[in-house]
Amino acid sequence: MTIIKQIPNTKMINPKILYYGFPVILLSTLNEDGTVNISPLSSSWALGDCIVLGIGLGGKAIENLERHPECVINIPDPSLWENVEQLAPYTGKKTVPDFKKQIGFTYRKEKFDICGFTPINSTTVIPTRIMECPIQIEAKVKHIRIPDYSPTFAIVETQTIHVHAHEEIIIEENHIDPNKWSPLIYNFRHYFGLGSKLGNNFRSEI
Repeated sequence: MTIIKQIPNTKMINPKILYYGFPVILLSTLNEDGTVNISPLSSSWALGDCIVLGIGLGGKAIENLERHPECVINIPDPSLWENVEQLAPYTGKKTVPDFKKQIGFTYRKEKFDICGFTPINSTTVIPTRIMECPIQIEAKVKHIRIPDYSPTFAIVETQTIHVHAHEEIIIEENHIDPNKWSPLIYNFRHYFGLGSKLGNNFRSEI
């Protein structure tokens, strides 16, 4: 018996944003005076020890990375979404760019005070980690590129130096237990956690 699959109807659309489901990260970077800025980001991916970040130009994060090429990539879980959202309308740029003013951003230097997070010293890099985030990755910037076809964003390549994880999500010393870890997902400007497990990839080791 031949099973005929129904072809779904599609429609061409023009969305304002394409955040189709990315883990939220909180990027710690070093300010000129030695304090630390926290920037929520929703565009990143990892390959080996390389983590690539998509960062908007005109903000404090890219300015800091160009001056001091170190950072911490803090990865929150879904329980921290409200803390993340408290950071969302603020920029570390004292002179707020016009395009950010138009969408409601205001200047705030002391980001830790806003969101209730706790700074903790890093092992190698100068920017501090965020204690509450279950995964914290110290990294060094290796390359910054601005695409000519999208000149409002920078593609920042970083190299992982150290990975820190809360003990309760670690299994077999060097693995993150996927049954205990869930990233906070930014899904078309809405916050989500992961759903239930579906299965294992053939390369999974645990």
